[in-house]
Amino acid sequence: MQNVSASIGQGVYVIGPYNKPVATVAVGETVTIDTVDAFGNQITSAKDDITKVITLPFVNPLTGPIYIEGADKGDTLVVTIHDIEVTRDYGVSALIPDFGGLCGTVFTRTLQPPLPAKIMLHPINDGRITFSEQLDIQAIPYEPFYGTIGTAPEIEAISSLAPGFHGGNMDAADACPGNKVFLPVNVPGALFHIGDGHAAQGDGEVCGVATEIPTRGTFTFDLIKANAIGTPRIESDEFIMAVGSARPMEDAARIAFYELILWLEQDFGIDRMTGYQLCSQVARVRLANMVDILYSVVAKFPKKFLPRSRDNGR
Repeated sequence: MQNVSASIGQGVYVIGPYNKPVATVAVGETVTIDTVDAFGNQITSAKDDITKVITLPFVNPLTGPIYIEGADKGDTLVVTIHDIEVTRDYGVSALIPDFGGLCGTVFTRTLQPPLPAKIMLHPINDGRITFSEQLDIQAIPYEPFYGTIGTAPEIEAISSLAPGFHGGNMDAADACPGNKVFLPVNVPGALFHIGDGHAAQGDGEVCGVATEIPTRGTFTFDLIKANAIGTPRIESDEFIMAVGSARPMEDAARIAFYELILWLEQDFGIDRMTGYQLCSQVARVRLANMVDILYSVVAKFPKKFLPRSRDNGR
């Protein structure tokens, strides 16, 4: 099985069409991909100074781009995530000055001083995460996913910190083992990027940082030919989902629901006005991130409400 990795310090900080592919993968091939954490695996102690470890915009290094044989503009790349293995015995979280959902940032300036910097290390053992040995709470379950997963836009080189129509830093916890992620192909080979492994994350990622981990993930890549999609989609055993990224947050939700309703019409035969009404009755929403350059919202449709006369899965 092919393994793709980026050495520490060798990850990319933009998703775009200009970097040389680090690997080529065939359709139907299963590979393992190694990623470093969002801080480049540089934090080893709670005493580290986060303001010295990271220097914007050099945060959130990704493994990639990976060239997918046979992928053409207008296709959809289907990424099945089989497994995510943490490759270190701890995760990292942090408070970063001028970053987060409840403080002034470079996008929402206030006159209050920045919040203090803080780093925490969280031991990971036997499927459990210890948030703090000083706080008497139960362990947090190990529920890994990729915060950043995407394909190259046709022209732009987009920061690895930003989500958008290409995927990117959506922080959608549904990009997890057992699920399929559908991404638009905008350039030959798709140029797939992956990173920002999380061992756990609350909805919204309110302080801007989850339990950040390096990973080894196992993936299979497939294509749906001549099937363009507007934004990323995700499928689990229970839901079909669409992700919208925008500011303000309600526009992210609108994008997500728009794409979800189009999916219901195109693949399941539910006309869009009926799908609009049906989503108002049964759909669910997950706030993926409320901190990044754009906010991300996941609109989720329960598969049990898909027409029984049609194939409900892929």
